[in-house]
Amino acid sequence: MKLVSWNVNGLRACLTKGFLDYVAQENPDIICLQETKLQPEQAVFELEGYYRYFHSAEKKGYSGTAVLTKEEPLSVTYDFGDEIHRHEGRIITAEYPEFWLVCCYTPNSQDGLKRLEYRLQWEDDLREYLQQLDAVKPVVYCGDLNVAHQEIDLKNPKTNRMNPGFTDQEREKMTRLLSCGFVDSFRYLHPDAEGAYSWWSYRYNARKNNAGWRIDYFITSQRLAARIAAAEIRSEVYGSDHCPVVLELN
Repeated sequence: MKLVSWNVNGLRACLTKGFLDYVAQENPDIICLQETKLQPEQAVFELEGYYRYFHSAEKKGYSGTAVLTKEEPLSVTYDFGDEIHRHEGRIITAEYPEFWLVCCYTPNSQDGLKRLEYRLQWEDDLREYLQQLDAVKPVVYCGDLNVAHQEIDLKNPKTNRMNPGFTDQEREKMTRLLSCGFVDSFRYLHPDAEGAYSWWSYRYNARKNNAGWRIDYFITSQRLAARIAAAEIRSEVYGSDHCPVVLELN
């Protein structure tokens, strides 16, 4: 089974930049999208063979997630936890016979870390949610998680320390999640890979110079680790400031 996750930074814009060509070439079984920035009725495009599930933020043109899947899930739910987490279209959970799929667009801590306190609450509550799912069946958790976990996961760790996405607190929350029985699939297969990034700023020719961050992930329950056949970053695919990441499970 092949799964793709991609922060498209506006699906309507990405559709004009080769999105459908990429999907045809990759031919994944499941596609998880983040930052769709649209309402479901605005998702007008032909993509045969996929069931579609869109979750939009209450604020138009903001955030949003989607799951496109060849196999119809047993169930699909939107959001999780307390009311505070239920307004920005950030979580879709699809249940399959052998696993849960959680497509996530994690809140950014924002300039000045003005949303860091909420971000840390999100991390604690979501970890509890993932553990509840994992108690029933294995979990595949993916998306733009807005954190570079280790120094190897971004080009300039020293100058970015305590910037949004690379605060000590956010990194510790990722460490804690992984310690609770989950695996970062890319690092599981490529523990020492350097220069492997999934997001680049639009400024300073960052993508041309590969001055990026790895903030897009497929994280699985530990007991799925032996089934991870591939975990790749499609840095050659354009259309967004992020590129797709891919997980293949046996």
